[in-house]
Amino acid sequence: MRFVKLQGSGNDYVYIDGFHQRVEDPADLARAISDRHFGVGSDGLILILPSTVADVRMRIFNADGSEAEMCGNGVRCVAKYAYDHGLAKANPLRVETAAGVKAIELAVGPDGKVAAATVDMGEPILQPRQIPVAVEADRAVNVPISAGGMKFRMTCVSMGNPHAVLYVDDVEAVELERLGPELERHAMFPRRANIHFVQVHSAREVTVRTWERGSGATLACGTGAAAVCVAGVLTGQNEREITLHAPGGDLSVTWRQDDNHVYLTGPAVEVFSGDWPA
Repeated sequence: MRFVKLQGSGNDYVYIDGFHQRVEDPADLARAISDRHFGVGSDGLILILPSTVADVRMRIFNADGSEAEMCGNGVRCVAKYAYDHGLAKANPLRVETAAGVKAIELAVGPDGKVAAATVDMGEPILQPRQIPVAVEADRAVNVPISAGGMKFRMTCVSMGNPHAVLYVDDVEAVELERLGPELERHAMFPRRANIHFVQVHSAREVTVRTWERGSGATLACGTGAAAVCVAGVLTGQNEREITLHAPGGDLSVTWRQDDNHVYLTGPAVEVFSGDWPA
């Protein structure tokens, strides 16, 4: 089976062209191919498929085989693959996801290939029941939560998938491998959650470390970047337009007032391709 590995700000996935190949058990393949010692190595598996409502359709499976709703870095790479490999030539290019159809504006280089993209991530979901998070309030803003013998304040946002944003003074000092798994599966999150520790440098600049639901520590998270921007506005930590530093690179995020949509801009890079034994 032919695969391509792409990454957006270090958030790397293995991509399968579902227009020309069929994957019988994507959850099982995700677990095997994502293994960084015995497989290709990635944060998960993404299938690029035909769509009846958009240019292409994306299905995303985390490294543990669980299916996710949306990935902001992954959807940029889906659009790049679809454009570069001739599956679709629209710009903006529309991608069907489990969190709705997303429009991606492509930055095409002089070589005719996509170098970066801006994703319309849609409107943030702030109602606790829809995120979901077990909070009895209109919004989950500055809600107390404990993990690893420590107390935090979190703000929760859904960008089609659940996120919890926690602010710290020194993001590098956070014991991500210890706190991440406990917070991801905390009783407050009925569908688990993506966890983001954030250090604020200014009203327009933050640094983030992420524990991604089903994948563990990742170098970046696109939907998480959108959630961080929204959470920062809700808590007065940042303005509506920020630069977000992740371990894998920078992302630009804007939560516009005119349409209430969040826009995410970042790179999309094809790393290598190969054959996986079927």
